[in-house]
Amino acid sequence: MLKSLGVTIAQVVERMTERPLPSPEVSSTDRAQRMAKRTQRRRRTRVLVTLITILMVVVTVFSAVFHELMEVEGRSYSWPTSIYWTLTTMTTLGFGDITFESDAGRIFSVVVLLSGSTFLLVMLPFIFIQFVFTPWMAERERRRAPRSIRADVSGHILLTAWGPVEAALVERSDQANVQYVIIVEDVDEAGRLHDEGRNVLVGELDDPRTYANARIEHAGMVVASRSDPANTNIAFTVREITSDVTVVATANSPASVDILEIAGVNRVVQLGEILGTAMAARSMGLGGRTQAIGRFGDLLIAEAGVVGTDLVGQTLAEAKLRARLGVGIVGVWQRGEFEIATADTRLETSTILLLAGSEDQLSAFDERHAAGFREELSAVIIGGGRVGRAIGRAYEKAGIDYTIVEKLPERQREGVPYVIGDAADRAVLDRAGINDAEAVLVTTHDDDVNVYLTRYCRGLRPQSRIVARARLDRNVSTLYRAGADAVLSYAATGSTTIWNEFRGGETVLIAEGLRVVRTGVPLSLIGRTLAGTHLHRQTGCNVVAIQTVAGTTITPDPHEPLPPDASLIIVGSDESLGRFQDLFPADR
Repeated sequence: MLKSLGVTIAQVVERMTERPLPSPEVSSTDRAQRMAKRTQRRRRTRVLVTLITILMVVVTVFSAVFHELMEVEGRSYSWPTSIYWTLTTMTTLGFGDITFESDAGRIFSVVVLLSGSTFLLVMLPFIFIQFVFTPWMAERERRRAPRSIRADVSGHILLTAWGPVEAALVERSDQANVQYVIIVEDVDEAGRLHDEGRNVLVGELDDPRTYANARIEHAGMVVASRSDPANTNIAFTVREITSDVTVVATANSPASVDILEIAGVNRVVQLGEILGTAMAARSMGLGGRTQAIGRFGDLLIAEAGVVGTDLVGQTLAEAKLRARLGVGIVGVWQRGEFEIATADTRLETSTILLLAGSEDQLSAFDERHAAGFREELSAVIIGGGRVGRAIGRAYEKAGIDYTIVEKLPERQREGVPYVIGDAADRAVLDRAGINDAEAVLVTTHDDDVNVYLTRYCRGLRPQSRIVARARLDRNVSTLYRAGADAVLSYAATGSTTIWNEFRGGETVLIAEGLRVVRTGVPLSLIGRTLAGTHLHRQTGCNVVAIQTVAGTTITPDPHEPLPPDASLIIVGSDESLGRFQDLFPADR
């Protein structure tokens, strides 16, 4: 099979080990921690050896002085007796069988007594605390994380790493009342996660006993999100125990996909490809042409910009999109601000419509409003890494011209339009075609750089659609304030893809912090109306559609009772969807 792909084993191994997605800083940190522990143990040992050496020197000196003073008093004792007297005096035992008769001897006894007591008060507690009590407490703390899970746990998600993607998955699991377990090899890290309230299990990822202790045969899904070789080993290990559980693995290199599938992985997720495709999709819905970004059965969720169309300046009531075309208006984007659609919502040049409808309904929207659409779109992609190249491939499929701005010449690929230089240089952006670009995509690994370039490009191209990448959640709002129309990240897109594999495509990620989800009608809502429940006022969510076996109803009548055995399609932020889960839990 590998030969048919034109890839040799050597090439596969080379690509699998090239630039793994888990940050290099993680492994460097682990090594640094291990080195710090070894250095601390060596330091303690040196201190102990020093104290013992000092004690031996002090005992030797005191014994010699004892011997000499006794000679002065006309008495003679052996060297073993001298050492015996010194130790009994230093330890304050003082049997009294050997005493000085002269003042000099008694003064010497006081010196030995005080110095011995002082020294032992230092050395004994140090030895006990550093070599007995502290290691015992540390080992006890290290072992507070469990090595197995309860016998009643089933349908759970097994995570093999901890990072932003896994944290997003855990958050969704908590909202959906789905149990999860994080398998951690490092005992200290397991203890830290355990203290944070995470469900962890200590074990080696290549040991079948670890997965047996994690009740792998009763699990709902295993997520292997480490390096490609490690993920391959995890998949083989899991398949030694069971062939039924779903295994989802991330892949950094396209050459790894085939090997991971041979190892038993059900779905291979290339996070860079997914994020790049998602960012490209958020920039294509321009000029009245819809761009689908998600699907729930026959219901499509799409975006469409109103710039260049006759919709600019109208309210939704005046546009009559639902009455004329049958499409539902989920909401509108205004420079990164999402609003639930109302009849009074006014459409501006920067407005992006979020639509819901069938393929025929969206095609009707295109036919009506894409008449003035300029066919030759162009885009500038800032950053030529995995994400930037994935955006380029998506544009090639859509027939959109693009140019990648990259600072590092070694990232150039043959056949890809590159401009080498710093994107902060206006001349570089001019060569890339920024003045004619309908879309600008900022994809670097550094959030500070992304904020800076987003603000810079917004000033250069006020009318362009800017899609930015975020690495940390706390920078999402900053990127929106800087001028981004949409912000996406590895964590959001990766966790959404993996969650949909687990729950059958129940989530569409619109942008960072905004999702459309499908959920069954909770028991507490069956027979009630949307108007009567005040769903939007209570939670901030809005019902886009209702799906039953009979079909999909877009923008349902708020006065119609909610039927049983139906699914609600809801749009909302992470916070509002969380409130919905709290008020109306999935209790059936």
